[in-house]
Amino acid sequence: MATGTQQKENTLLHLFAGGCGGTVGAIFTCPLEVIKTRLQSSRLALRTVYYPQVHLGTISGAGMVRPTSVTPGLLQVLKSILEKEGPKSLFRGLGPNLVGVAPSRAVYFACYSKAKEQFNGIFVPNSNTVHIFSAGSAAFVTNTLMNPIWMVKTRMQLERKVRGCKQMNTLQCARHVYQTEGIRGFYRGLTASYAGISETIICFAIYESLKKCLKEAPIVSSTDGAEKSSSGFFGLMAAAAVSKGCASCIAYPHEVIRTRLREEGSKYKSFVQTARLVLREEGYLAFYRGLFAQLIRQIPNTAIVLATYESIVYLLGERA
Repeated sequence: MATGTQQKENTLLHLFAGGCGGTVGAIFTCPLEVIKTRLQSSRLALRTVYYPQVHLGTISGAGMVRPTSVTPGLLQVLKSILEKEGPKSLFRGLGPNLVGVAPSRAVYFACYSKAKEQFNGIFVPNSNTVHIFSAGSAAFVTNTLMNPIWMVKTRMQLERKVRGCKQMNTLQCARHVYQTEGIRGFYRGLTASYAGISETIICFAIYESLKKCLKEAPIVSSTDGAEKSSSGFFGLMAAAAVSKGCASCIAYPHEVIRTRLREEGSKYKSFVQTARLVLREEGYLAFYRGLFAQLIRQIPNTAIVLATYESIVYLLGERA
């Protein structure tokens, strides 16, 4: 009986810690997520650059001008949003993000912790196999449950402010999706989210390995508890940053495909069809549009989330 109560308390602890970590990270990194989503969109206004090109065969010998489309950078998109839509547009989608991020992180970490317990009984305890299966299972459950909220968030972030027109709030956006596309509309991009489970698996496999190395590393010349806790916290942040950076670079294309699938009235219908269309029309580099914004958003966000989560689990677990 005591064991059952202890497991229940442990699950609640992971729910609470995951929710707190996710909320803190979402608020601080929302503007970068809006910029990243705009960069991933097919409706991004490409800049036209004119390159001089000399044609020796012409009678006059004059140079020709060749127009080329260039993807605007992070700063250009930021400047455009600020000038045309105002600073408030940098926080588009924060409502559904806050509604969804706490429960999604809570569900994820609770599922991850529970799956880890189960897989530890099947495979070698705390091995990479356990971490991979646990991360994959938790991501599958979380993506399935939370996709409608992330769908609404993406639609709000893609909506550009038109002068004289009021932008939709979260409920209006959700109602619009339901009226125009039905229940299935809320699950657009779910296949791309499932493909993105690979990113979560890579991230947690690297993170758990680095965390194990940190635990085994000797604490340098100090027995002071506060200093040890501080170095442990920043060590976890560094481990989370490295693992997320590696995972994002490897698995990023699914993010672009997911955003395209969630665009309103778009020509993108399925994961494979979208991937082929983007590759044929825009080239391989289009799959990495917005990667820089993603890295400078996700690396600190993941570092904050995981370090906050680990600290709360440690502090409350120790007190209990």
